[in-house]
Amino acid sequence: MNTIRAVVKGVGHYLPERVVPNTEFEKTLDTSDEWIRSRSGIERRHFAAKGEMTSHLAIHAARAALADAAINADQVDAIIVATSTPDQTFPSTATRVQSALGMTTGFAFDVQAVCAGFVYALANANALILSGQASTVLVIGAETFSRLLNWNDRTTCVLFGDGAGALVLQAANGVGTAADRGILATDLHSDGRYNDLLYVDGGVSSTQSTGVLVMEGREIFKHAVQKLAQTAESALAKAGVTDDDVDWVVPHQANLRIIRATAQKMGIPMDRVVVTVQDHGNTSAASIPLAMSVGRARGQIKQGDLLVAEAIGGGLAWGAVVLRW
Repeated sequence: MNTIRAVVKGVGHYLPERVVPNTEFEKTLDTSDEWIRSRSGIERRHFAAKGEMTSHLAIHAARAALADAAINADQVDAIIVATSTPDQTFPSTATRVQSALGMTTGFAFDVQAVCAGFVYALANANALILSGQASTVLVIGAETFSRLLNWNDRTTCVLFGDGAGALVLQAANGVGTAADRGILATDLHSDGRYNDLLYVDGGVSSTQSTGVLVMEGREIFKHAVQKLAQTAESALAKAGVTDDDVDWVVPHQANLRIIRATAQKMGIPMDRVVVTVQDHGNTSAASIPLAMSVGRARGQIKQGDLLVAEAIGGGLAWGAVVLRW
């Protein structure tokens, strides 16, 4: 049976130049490198420079992915940017990327599902390709979360970083089995009852200000492990594969303890999990494509490998994608 699949043709990422080690927080907060590492696994993160915006990070990552795919921007039908830290209230950051790439046709839009944003963006890109509305889609996760942090809250400001990652997805023919390359299944969820567990206390309609991030860390941990394992298993079942078939889990890089607990719940050893949180912190919607790009560069992810990516963020919103590289 001939089936259209959304296949990864290229991947790339970008990190701001400024590297912020844990020790830098010791100067202003009652914290330590050991305290941060033991609770999150994070050792360092990158922060955007003054004047460096989310679109700038996204553009760099997009160009890297396009070069990896060996295609030009004028061959792209659509751009989807997953971000919670857009340059402007409107228009979309995606249209700024579109302009910078010199793409004058097609369409571009943003997706906002916080840390689950890239999974949501992949699901949207897959739907566009399967429906025939687009043949080549550039999917980007980009964030400048350093602009949303409460620098007096040691439990949150040490966890996040800035960065961007991008994938080029292109329509290709498959035979309709799990052996096909491309996205095999997606699984999305949200539950607005949990708004107060992770949110930013500002907004255009409510306070006319940006606000800062507020998080109930212990509650998020409990929800994360259960929901991430469940959505990953659901996506794998939809794809007709099992945990044993998975070559790599590429999780949202929020916290090493969550990553380990989720892998354990799924019965997958850590040597089959791509981990970058130690170097980048939680980059929200950028974390999965960033981890995919780094994992590919390390020689971990190879063509034909079966990946499951899962993420959870404010909303709560969570989901997973199964794809063969």
